[in-house]
Amino acid sequence: MRHLLTLTAIITGLLLSPLSLAAASGEKAPAFKLPLLTKTGNTALADYRGKVVYVDFWASWCGPCRKSLPLLNGLRNELKSQGFEVLAINLDEDIKAARSFLKEYPVSYPTLYDGAGKTPEAYGLRGMPTSYLIDRKGHIQAVHQGFKPSDIDKIKAEVNALLKQK
Repeated sequence: MRHLLTLTAIITGLLLSPLSLAAASGEKAPAFKLPLLTKTGNTALADYRGKVVYVDFWASWCGPCRKSLPLLNGLRNELKSQGFEVLAINLDEDIKAARSFLKEYPVSYPTLYDGAGKTPEAYGLRGMPTSYLIDRKGHIQAVHQGFKPSDIDKIKAEVNALLKQK
């Protein structure tokens, strides 16, 4: 219930306050180390230093996530060999709901679980889904709030531009 209240506060904050994110373009991406959702072990953002990383916050109850996860999976599979990775951070209160969602919408990229809700706080998350595109040096280069299928073309262009930077 605590997480539902936190997410309700995030959504309410988005509606009631001007859009400003704690983690914004050009800033160093907040570090995190979280457990994997469907495997044992932990994954940290620092493990992907030197790669272009798309950090995607999602939840099983998020309608747009049903569209974004499969499209991000295709993009990740297409560009992984060039140094691109997606890290999806689930914010469900019930881990079983998250795992059930992934059975219906499987992905090949790492999916993490933040049951404590510390990572969305560090990133200043204000709505779902929200994603952060991070360059090879660990700086946020773009913030995407919401998702519609046509967004994938813009995301792909941004990722390709960052992949060309060495």
